[in-house]
Amino acid sequence: MSCRIFFVQHGETTWNVQLKLQGHSDVPLSDRGRKQAELLAQRLANMKIDCLYSSDLSRASETAEIIARTHDLKVNKDPSFRELNFGYWEGLTIEEVKEKYPAELKKWWASPLNTRIPGGEMQAEVVERTTNATKRIIASHNDETVLVVAHGGVIRCIIASVLGMNLNENWRLYLDNTSMSLLEFRRWEKGILKLFNDCAHLNDRDYLRTENIGTISTIASKMMS
Repeated sequence: MSCRIFFVQHGETTWNVQLKLQGHSDVPLSDRGRKQAELLAQRLANMKIDCLYSSDLSRASETAEIIARTHDLKVNKDPSFRELNFGYWEGLTIEEVKEKYPAELKKWWASPLNTRIPGGEMQAEVVERTTNATKRIIASHNDETVLVVAHGGVIRCIIASVLGMNLNENWRLYLDNTSMSLLEFRRWEKGILKLFNDCAHLNDRDYLRTENIGTISTIASKMMS
């Protein structure tokens, strides 16, 4: 008996395209993001899903609602699955953060897990709230398939925790908008990653924006450039 959890990254937003840090800012899906979600919903239409959760931010909850229409499911919105709170950096590009907060960014990038972003969170806080939320799902949905629509930083934290990775380097886990990753749990400590960043539903390259990388990965590329 096990719990299977598909983690889906929300569809594209205009801030994704502009490479702005979103965090807790409630940025809606773009038209392209809605189409990405519709393509994923079509792919999942014949798959048995017992329960559907999402972050309460609109880019995730709208993605989940589009999927839910083909399954007659209620979307359970859980703020525990929100993205990292980027505080004063939200709405800024990495270049703008480097210009306005150079010392803070350098310190944060050296150890994002235990460094608080000005006005925001430490990554350790995201790890705690998201892994606890995942454990609650495991406990409540034995022998069921659950779909969780969340954010790139959230999904990376959960997967990195399950795999025992150095959480300061979870930016190495690349995720696309509306990608699916599957974790299977007999219990939390025995979680297995069975699928990662699956974007097969985005067969039209117009909807797979390979230049649109996740926020933490964006920071990494900019810091190393």
